[in-house]
Amino acid sequence: KEFFTMRVVKHWNRLPREVVEAPSLEAFKARLDGALSNLI
Repeated sequence: KEFFTMRVVKHWNRLPREVVEAPSLEAFKARLDGALSNLI
């Protein structure tokens, strides 16, 4: 299983703005999971 940061760094430039500009870490993680499931 990859570390959280490696998952983020690998796809950072392809993430939607709403994920990158999330107001909190919890919101970021929730939005990130949705975005990564669409990218993979």
